[in-house]
Amino acid sequence: MKVCFPGADKFDLAYLQWLYADNPDGQVMGYDAFEGDELAAHYACIPAMALVEGAQVKVMLSLNTATHPKFQGKGLFTKLAERTYEAGHAAGFDAVYGVANANSTPGFVRKLGFQLVTPLEARIGVGGLLSRQDSQDMNSSFRRMRSAQAVQWRCSNPHNAVRVRTDHGVTQCFASARGNLIAAYHEFDADEFAGAQAEHVTRSGPPLVRLFLGLVPATRHISATYVRIPDRMRPSPLNLIYRPLSGRVAAIEKDRVAFSFLDFDAY
Repeated sequence: MKVCFPGADKFDLAYLQWLYADNPDGQVMGYDAFEGDELAAHYACIPAMALVEGAQVKVMLSLNTATHPKFQGKGLFTKLAERTYEAGHAAGFDAVYGVANANSTPGFVRKLGFQLVTPLEARIGVGGLLSRQDSQDMNSSFRRMRSAQAVQWRCSNPHNAVRVRTDHGVTQCFASARGNLIAAYHEFDADEFAGAQAEHVTRSGPPLVRLFLGLVPATRHISATYVRIPDRMRPSPLNLIYRPLSGRVAAIEKDRVAFSFLDFDAY
């Protein structure tokens, strides 16, 4: 991972132990390709729980893909991914989802049969994120579900811990997006993100400037204090992608998706 992504500083043993082995929803699923003793390519998904068209099901989050520069152009990623999805289907997973950048999205869509659901919203703003007069729509096409153990695990990212504060019936979740100046931010009804333990609960609120990276259902409204970040100012627009494994739900509806930075590995 460090060879393929020299600018990333999170790929150490503690982070991979947390991500691959400590997840209460299950250990990593994936495949590696070797030439002799040399690791040529790596692909990994982690288990998760989600509400997909009314049913709470096991899903996989597509995460880490890397091919050593010496072995690129041989189709290794596609082979490893297909084997991973076959194993996921055999293990009872309903679907696989992920967030792909502009460069990787075509490969997932054309070669691996993913649905390009929609680009993620990227907004920066201050204050509360969601209008409170709207009730949370549980009839989502896709939304992550978490046990108390899964909440605690997600908050415990050794690279970038998530902080939690409940204020006036709203649970605020935030993590560093750019030092202490900007926070990756999302908020829930107070009982939706229960389970954070004392070391992650804070009385201090998030930084004034907040980044929302995700999606909200059409039944909710993002506050006017959050403005869209133009594509030209983003490192790369990010796309939500989805592929069914069981065939139960062939595609998800973008206007009925609830998604936040907590649901993938950006922060």
